[in-house]
Amino acid sequence: MNILDPIAKPLGQFLYFIYNNLAFHNYGFAIIIFTIIIRLLILPLTIKQYKSSARMQELQPQIAEIQKRYKNDKEKMQQEMMKFYQDNKYNPAGGCLPVLVQMPILFSLWYVITKPFTYMLKMTHEQIYGLVENGKAIKNGLVQIFNVKATGYPEIEIIKKFTADKVGDFIGSDLSHKILDLKDGMHFLGLNLGDIPSYHIQFTWQSIGLVLIALLATATTFLSVKISMPKATQNANPQMGGMQNTMMYIAPVMTLVFSFQFPAGLGVYWTMGYIIQIFQQLYINKHVLKKKEVASK
Repeated sequence: MNILDPIAKPLGQFLYFIYNNLAFHNYGFAIIIFTIIIRLLILPLTIKQYKSSARMQELQPQIAEIQKRYKNDKEKMQQEMMKFYQDNKYNPAGGCLPVLVQMPILFSLWYVITKPFTYMLKMTHEQIYGLVENGKAIKNGLVQIFNVKATGYPEIEIIKKFTADKVGDFIGSDLSHKILDLKDGMHFLGLNLGDIPSYHIQFTWQSIGLVLIALLATATTFLSVKISMPKATQNANPQMGGMQNTMMYIAPVMTLVFSFQFPAGLGVYWTMGYIIQIFQQLYINKHVLKKKEVASK
């Protein structure tokens, strides 16, 4: 059992509900709708996080002054910092809570998208890998039947190679029908979202399209990080500004690398998630943070 199962299982069922009822049995549309709903649900946490970050930027000059004044007395510096936070009614850990809440959700989504048998169809380990006499499970049972690698994402590979005549009677006709339906639904805009983008590009839409998803995820990551950076940071705190500039390039590079390691469905999730995050940031900058600035004047 995975430690994130209490979160991943209901998310998987929610994604499957969307797949069956809202996305016309299309995996790509299901991921897009799913991402929009999840992002809207955690929007209050996102706004709180941005408010906390903006408040920290406002206080940064005073914080830097305290650090400079007591740089040779760490204990006194901590005391003054705590007093400063209390006087300004600011909790430095306040901006961390939304992130801590969101991280388990994001990691759980990785399991949901890469293990559709387990989290969408609610198949047991025995159903996935096969049962033999005496009810004992053979490791990699179905993996051997379908001639796919045991490493990587076997559930995705099995879906891609599944045909009802292979194990339809073995696992039940109803479950076979669901797997076949999911196999057909994996195709989005002519692309199989169960495939992993490759650096070895071929002149086919499947190969080029998957690479475009990876590049789009990378581009939206860059834009999202860039828009979220406070403009005043560089002048107020050059060190922090330098760290943020570094992150602006590290995050897209990480997205690019990971996009070529995971099924393209995850790239669709990242792309949609960052597009929503960009619009959220623009909205927060205009309607939340700006109102706060006006009120403070």
